[in-house]
Amino acid sequence: MFLPEGEKQFEFWVLRRNGLPNINIAKHFGVSRQAVSRALLSMDKRIEEILLGMARANRIEVEKLDSKKGILFGKSIPFKANAIIFVSAKHGMQVWYEHEGECGSCDRYRECIELLWDFAEEMQLKLKSTEDPTKIADELFGKLKELVEQA
Repeated sequence: MFLPEGEKQFEFWVLRRNGLPNINIAKHFGVSRQAVSRALLSMDKRIEEILLGMARANRIEVEKLDSKKGILFGKSIPFKANAIIFVSAKHGMQVWYEHEGECGSCDRYRECIELLWDFAEEMQLKLKSTEDPTKIADELFGKLKELVEQA
């Protein structure tokens, strides 16, 4: 998803997103706190640029962006639907549009379920068990919006 030289920076970023303080990240990797801080500032800028680029490419009007969490909320101009762009350590950059799907008959049902549950786990969010990706997405993105608004 990101350039190879940024892999360690991305690891730092994921660890911080998971709540690990900079000093603990520095100790874990055997680097200075300043190195971690510089790397995180660089990653925040890269994440923001990528999120904004994805929003432009998908014609999504930005409403809220949190580069530290890797989440952008907006509105799709062509689809007239709420949209979220997010960075998943496992699934890369993702764009999701709010919609009422016919999930039971969709070929991507399992893929959607896996993506949503994986991202909820990455963000350390507990979700109610359900088989409907639309309901899972509504719950997950509602909780993410709360997280972003608290930041």
